[in-house]
Amino acid sequence: MQLGEPGPDEGTLLRLLASAVRVPDHGKRVPFRFISLRGDARRVFGEQLAARHLEIDPDISPAVLDKDRGRWLHAPLIVVVVARLGDDAKIPEQERLLTAGCTCFALLQAAQLVGYRGNWLTGWAAYDRGVARLLGLGDDERVVGFVHLGTPLTDVPERERPDPAALLHAWTP
Repeated sequence: MQLGEPGPDEGTLLRLLASAVRVPDHGKRVPFRFISLRGDARRVFGEQLAARHLEIDPDISPAVLDKDRGRWLHAPLIVVVVARLGDDAKIPEQERLLTAGCTCFALLQAAQLVGYRGNWLTGWAAYDRGVARLLGLGDDERVVGFVHLGTPLTDVPERERPDPAALLHAWTP
């Protein structure tokens, strides 16, 4: 989905994030943080991402590199959601990772509520430690998603969803 201007301004983004942080957080660990990419930072990030991809795969096609550069320009605001995992004797890593993932979904819902739309994307860049270093992430941090936010430029038809009744099974002893 192409998302155009206007995107959420700084005050609106903070309100959206205030909603996004209202997620289950066993132990009150706050195992997440956010990085915003706006304006020219999106272009620079795309250039650096393409350079990183070329470093990983010197035979990569120019078309893929162009896609790496351009994917950050399809929305006026990108929020990088970061899971802060580290050692924790009481709260399993998976619980903390799920908490961070919930912030992505809550951010999308909050944005839609106030008239914006968004996409929660990952791709190779979310899992590459070189990209993590580029973003300034610590060794115990992981990208959970790149949440692209803006005003929809077109109507996107609803996609087919699974039938909940087909997914529900009653456990019986």
